[in-house]
Amino acid sequence: MSRQFFVGGNFKMNPNSVSEKRALTELLNQAHLDPSVEVVVSPPFLYLIPLKEILRKEIKIAAQNCYFKDSGAFTGEISPLQLKDAGIPYVILGHSERRTLFHETSEIVAQKTKAALTSSLSVILCIGETLEQRETGKTTEVCSEQLKAVVSVLSEADWSKIVIAYEPVWAIGTGKVATSTQAQETHADIRAYLSSAVSPAVAKSTRIIYGGSVNKGNCKELSVQPDVDGFLVGGASLKPEFVDIINATLEK
Repeated sequence: MSRQFFVGGNFKMNPNSVSEKRALTELLNQAHLDPSVEVVVSPPFLYLIPLKEILRKEIKIAAQNCYFKDSGAFTGEISPLQLKDAGIPYVILGHSERRTLFHETSEIVAQKTKAALTSSLSVILCIGETLEQRETGKTTEVCSEQLKAVVSVLSEADWSKIVIAYEPVWAIGTGKVATSTQAQETHADIRAYLSSAVSPAVAKSTRIIYGGSVNKGNCKELSVQPDVDGFLVGGASLKPEFVDIINATLEK
């Protein structure tokens, strides 16, 4: 079974204005994009519905976070049920910035993942290690532990709606990037963990994408690795080179 290549653009808390959002939209609407790639962009909450209404229909929209309750007195949060009702198909969960800046544990990420799936959302589930953990040989252990919390609350069937994004924390927004060999090794280890913890079928079918300073200069080499099924792109998703990254697997 071949896994469809996936490229997500995480805009984070950008852009700063409606005019910048419009310029990004025009770039994507006018670009030639590889039709075999699933493309998802994730703007701030404020722009989710406006972007959905003006962006070409083959590009999907993702929220950058959601809570694990459907409604209630949770100031500042947004529920998976609200996202589903608004026609937003994807949500990013477990991003390292949520884990470190907002102290989300793997157990909270697991609760959010289960809630999102219950509301029929698809999930981009982020995992990854710090530089210290990489240098002390704990990458596989850390990624497995982050996944373990999610595995414990999901059924095997749930994994059909999950894309795993491996994002080494030391490579996010730093300009550093895992080598293609490092990315492949870690992705293969993640797939091996899924095989033992869930099932070989889930391991084979689940898309594992790489994130961490992906750009037009490194995307092609990363894209040919057998266990790299796409990218979650940060800063470069706000630039014209995002189109080059989407088209990384196109033959020239």
